[in-house]
Amino acid sequence: MDTLVSARRVLLGPPGELIDDGAVLVRDGVVADVGPRAEVAARAPHAVAGYSCPGGTVLPGLIDAHVHLVLDAGPDPVATLAATDDTALVRDMAERAVRLLDTGVTTVRDLGDRNHLAVRLRGEIAAGRLPGPRILTAGSPVTAPGGHCWFLGGEARGAEAIRETVRRNVEHGVDVVKVMATGGGLTRGGPAIWQAQFTEEELRLVVEEAGRAGLPVAAHAHGTPGIAAAVAAGVATVEHCTWMGPGGFDVREDLVAEIAARGIAVCPAAGPGWRGFARRFGAERAEEMFTRMRRMHERGVRLLTGTDAGVGHAVFDDFVSSLEFFEHIGFSPAEIVVLATHGTAQALGIGHDTGRLRPGCRADLVAVDGDPLTDLQALRAVRLVLQGGRPHLVGAASRR
Repeated sequence: MDTLVSARRVLLGPPGELIDDGAVLVRDGVVADVGPRAEVAARAPHAVAGYSCPGGTVLPGLIDAHVHLVLDAGPDPVATLAATDDTALVRDMAERAVRLLDTGVTTVRDLGDRNHLAVRLRGEIAAGRLPGPRILTAGSPVTAPGGHCWFLGGEARGAEAIRETVRRNVEHGVDVVKVMATGGGLTRGGPAIWQAQFTEEELRLVVEEAGRAGLPVAAHAHGTPGIAAAVAAGVATVEHCTWMGPGGFDVREDLVAEIAARGIAVCPAAGPGWRGFARRFGAERAEEMFTRMRRMHERGVRLLTGTDAGVGHAVFDDFVSSLEFFEHIGFSPAEIVVLATHGTAQALGIGHDTGRLRPGCRADLVAVDGDPLTDLQALRAVRLVLQGGRPHLVGAASRR
């Protein structure tokens, strides 16, 4: 069955490309036609399922480039994970995936799960047996013994163990390889958040082994030495990139320039509660961190939208609050919409089939009330989501 979605405006994805009183025709999971509503409707089959959002906007589906579906976003997600068996965990992950879809997120990058359960869920969603966003999964992150997120099963020491951990993920069918270049706040008793876990040579092994399978590498890196090693090793993305050191922040401007020159993307992974940084670190220090991200963008570093959903208090159903981080550092609503769709898709290497509304692209789209180009809060009023062409009704989109 074909599907016709119409709205007051249709955003095609790239900056400035929109159609007033537009429509999108979906067939077999892909965009078949897009243009002025009257013209697309005239070309559509007679027996088409129609959805109308007359005062609203249709735009490409939103992309969350950093989630952890195995974690529950509670006060102690690691303890909850340890107490949950795989059968219950898959059920919980599926419920979290629906919450993401409800907010208009049609693609997520899951950057760390247990026993490759996200691969299993990815297959269920892709087959249409469960609702949810398209999942790009990393499996078990490569980490040092007792290192950050060791409990996800990716501990490795030495060259052969590192390669074997990457190979195991590849054999399970992951889409990206994750490595914990530094410690992290989620892991009690592990290395300090700024402390490097691997040498540059070891990170190169990760990149080389992933490269043999044609996969990119995402590096969790808070501390400057870990950031430097990850960049030198040739990772595709740096997650967090907070430039921490043992005595405070340690920004290297030469390294910022290298990140930009190499085309490495940075995901701040600012969760919905990002304003809480000021409570934890102090207002001045938090603002310094935010300003640094803006300056990196100004120097040509590509940024990604991501929420770190699943870690403590980073919920799965408040994507817009995470996007407000970019508004805080100076992005306009229109720039944020592009970043959360076309921009992040391009940076993740999936821009050929999603992040835009063009004939032949995946039918990943969302219909919202209002105009998100002028008011980001319009993205909270999600009425209809199509993921791979499958309709998911959220609010009051009218069907005709």
